[in-house]
Amino acid sequence: MNAVGSGSAWAEFWDRGGWWRALLLVVVYLALYLGAGWVGGKLFGDQVQSNLFSTAGSVFAAVTWPLVVGAVLLTAFLLSVGWFRSLFARQPLGGRWWMWIAPGLIVITLVMRYVGIDYSVYPGSAIAMTLVTGLFIGFVEEVLTRGIVVKMLRDAGTSEWLVMLGSSLAFGLMHGINLFSGMSPLVVGITVFFAFGFGILMYVTLRVTGNLIWPILLHALYDPTLFLSTGGIDVAAARAQSVLVTLAGSANIVFIIAALLLIPAVIISDRLAAQRTAQEVVAPG
Repeated sequence: MNAVGSGSAWAEFWDRGGWWRALLLVVVYLALYLGAGWVGGKLFGDQVQSNLFSTAGSVFAAVTWPLVVGAVLLTAFLLSVGWFRSLFARQPLGGRWWMWIAPGLIVITLVMRYVGIDYSVYPGSAIAMTLVTGLFIGFVEEVLTRGIVVKMLRDAGTSEWLVMLGSSLAFGLMHGINLFSGMSPLVVGITVFFAFGFGILMYVTLRVTGNLIWPILLHALYDPTLFLSTGGIDVAAARAQSVLVTLAGSANIVFIIAALLLIPAVIISDRLAAQRTAQEVVAPG
C-alpha cells in the first residue's frame, strides 16, 4: 500500500473530487468535531458557565476546544493530500466590481459592532479568548467549505453556480449540529437559512478578493462580534447596547436579501463571460 501523501491512493481518492466525497468529508469532520466537544465536556465541563462568555475558561471549554481539534484535523488532512498551497493560491475565477458588495456589507457590520459593543460587561480575558476563538472559527469553517468543498466540486467539473450553491448549502447545514446542543428546531432552521446566505456572501468574497485568506479573516472577525453583542450578557446589559449594535442586528435580513440577489447575478455574469470567451475563441484572427 502506498504511503499517505501526495500521489498515494489516499490522495488520489480525494483528488477525484465530487459532491459525495465532499459530503463524506463534511460529515466525518462534524462527527469528529462533536466527539471533540463530548471529550471537552468530560475534561473541562466544570468550567462552563450559564453565561458562556463570562470567563475565558467558559469560552474555551464551550466553544474554543472543539474548534482547536477541528483545526488540527483539517490541517492534517490538507497536509496528507498536499492541498495547502492550491487552496491558498490565487483563485482560478475572478470577480466583478459589483461583487465587492458582499465583503462591503460584512465590513460595515463589523465596524458597527466593534465600535458599539459594551465591552465593560465582559472580563478582558473572556474578550481575548472570544477573539482567539473567532480565528479558529474562520479557519475551520472557511477552509472546509470555501476551500476544500469548493475545490472538490470544481475538480469534478461541477458548474460554478452549483459550486456556489453547494458550498453554501454545506456551510448552512453544518450549523444543523446545534440541535445536539439543545437549541430548538425552529431556531436551528433559521440559523441554517441565515448561514446559507452568509455562505453565499463568503463565496462571492472569495471570488472578488481572489484568495481564501480574506473570507477566513472576515469570518474570524465576524463571529466574535456576534457573540459579544448578542450572547452571554444579561437582559439589563443587553438593553444598554448602543444604537450601532442595534442597527447591526438588522444585518441578518440584509445579508439574506443580498445573497438572494447575488445568486442570480453571479450566475448570469458567469454565463455572459463564458459566452464572450466562446465567441472570442471562434472569432477569426
